[in-house]
Amino acid sequence: MGLTVAEKIISRHLAGGELKRGSPLAVRIDQTLTQDATGTMAYLQFEAMGLPRVRTELSVSYVDHNTLQNDFMNMDDHRYLQTVAARYGVKFSRAGNGICHQVHLERFGKPGTTLLGSDSHTPTGGGIGQIAIGAGGLDVACAMAGQPFHLTMPGIVKVHLTGSLNAFVSAKDIILEVLRRLTVKGGAGKIIEYAGPGVSTLSIPERATIANMGAELGATTSVFPSDTVTRAFLQAQDRAADWQEISADPDAVYAEEMTIDLAALEPLAACPHMPDIVKKVAEIKDLRVDQVLIGSCTNSSYKDLLTVAHLLQGRKVHPAVSLGVAPGSRQVLAMIARNGALAAIAAAGARILESACGFCIGMGQAPGSGGVSVRTNNRNFKGRSGTKDAGIYLVSPETAAATALTGYLTDPRALNIPPFKFAPPEQYLIDDSMVLEPAPGTEIIRGPNIKPCPRRGPLTADLAGEVLLKTGDNITTDDIMPAGSKVLPLRSNVPAIANFVFAGLDPSFAGRALEKKGGFIIGGENYGQGSSREHAALAPMYLGIRAVIAKSFARIHKANLINFGILPLTFVNPADYAGIPQGAELKIANITAALKAKKNIFADIAVSSGGAAPSGAAQGQTPAARLELTYDLSDRDREILIVGGMLNYVSQI
Repeated sequence: MGLTVAEKIISRHLAGGELKRGSPLAVRIDQTLTQDATGTMAYLQFEAMGLPRVRTELSVSYVDHNTLQNDFMNMDDHRYLQTVAARYGVKFSRAGNGICHQVHLERFGKPGTTLLGSDSHTPTGGGIGQIAIGAGGLDVACAMAGQPFHLTMPGIVKVHLTGSLNAFVSAKDIILEVLRRLTVKGGAGKIIEYAGPGVSTLSIPERATIANMGAELGATTSVFPSDTVTRAFLQAQDRAADWQEISADPDAVYAEEMTIDLAALEPLAACPHMPDIVKKVAEIKDLRVDQVLIGSCTNSSYKDLLTVAHLLQGRKVHPAVSLGVAPGSRQVLAMIARNGALAAIAAAGARILESACGFCIGMGQAPGSGGVSVRTNNRNFKGRSGTKDAGIYLVSPETAAATALTGYLTDPRALNIPPFKFAPPEQYLIDDSMVLEPAPGTEIIRGPNIKPCPRRGPLTADLAGEVLLKTGDNITTDDIMPAGSKVLPLRSNVPAIANFVFAGLDPSFAGRALEKKGGFIIGGENYGQGSSREHAALAPMYLGIRAVIAKSFARIHKANLINFGILPLTFVNPADYAGIPQGAELKIANITAALKAKKNIFADIAVSSGGAAPSGAAQGQTPAARLELTYDLSDRDREILIVGGMLNYVSQI
């Protein structure tokens, strides 16, 4: 039996386990990346391990998420990141050098290698044939310490591409079509592997766009073969030696398959408030738009911005629209500045934004109240833009540029502009002066806002507490731990950032959790989808959350809960979810014994007077029901939970 691209790369990096779907794996990691929103804590965790330097082939620290400097805190964090990187053997990409995924694709990603990043969109590297996986910062810290990354072997889904894209239909429309078919939960426990004759028609920036937004499927990662297109891209980046050919064997077996005819696609848009609510642009073409933003790690490449410049050339942005454009990297910015594309974009009336994540994570460019914003980024969760009642639509750069010109959501084909044919450059502009090399012996500088990473003690045999919050389905890590300019400067100060846990859903949550000395959270399907931010587990741990009981969990968040000693439990009977009201008291006995014996866990529920009791429940804090709970945990996961989290576990190795 032949192997898929993903299986070939994983098999070369196996440190434990076997290539059998559902089996625990340990995978050796070649490269890591961090960004400033998650990296500060990751390096504090790495320091706690007491090693003299990182043990990876390559580790890079990027500053791209929060480049605003409203006070001392953000600059202090950046200075810490720069000095700790120098000390421990990590390259440091300075603020202004670009978005981590775009820069890493250009300058560091290698086909056939493994990359672990403390950002959920790390799978961008799959565009060049790399197994690139997003994870929590603590997992990345462990990888920098030379430890393998542990996961369950995913099923491999083949997306067979045929034909070629028509004019003004783009890679963004491909991944939106995949999201339309699979939904934001459809990739859970899977790797999405692209194949077929249509692959050869896609440039590396287009493949990277598709791999990047595969994170919204909940997939472990996405990957393309490494072929002659990959080789030409690496040669143009002066990295020809990094290329190797990787393709699936003809008799490779996949868990699932789907086919997409590229020629049949047309411009699509993800409608508020989820990336899988996908419709044809032509179906919603009369939508008036207030703001258009082009950029993010999904669509800010040289190819993307040349296309935008072509559409805007000699034209003006509609007077009712605010257009912002953020090049993905300093390389992209410099190249469009030299060839005139930047001038065309600026002359049309666009605001030129910094080469950073910016608006994608709600860091500026919030829409007006009740506004409609059309964006090229990857997530449109409610409130993520910074404006709770705004409607965010996710589209391609082509659709975004056309919309900016007309003032309403517009299919770019309707403008009758001649098509743009992208010709990949034979040589990209190479200037790595904004990437600082390590300097062993550097003194680490810590500002007053940088606090040690909190730890939890060992798991106690019995747990008791209140259900502090009950949520619905598809709760995101943005819901749990918001970002934005008020919150992100606190990323290295857990006691301070913990005050914002669930602030958008229930502003009283943090105060109640501290008052009650912790408790439980009840969740629906796909709890914790979205960003990899480990603060969505770390801050609840600080507040005393002992367990999250949900119908199902998103992969990265579940791993983060385990890393910080919070039990991720699921209902044996999902219907039991409906019978647990917020405010109920839970008592769970003999947890450690059950985990060691691999047996289910039972929780007794008591509902206070006046609360909605489960079926057959008594009132007044008497035991109302017995809830049977289960878990999907490896032997290692259970050991980590029993000792109180990953830092405690690592210290015992």
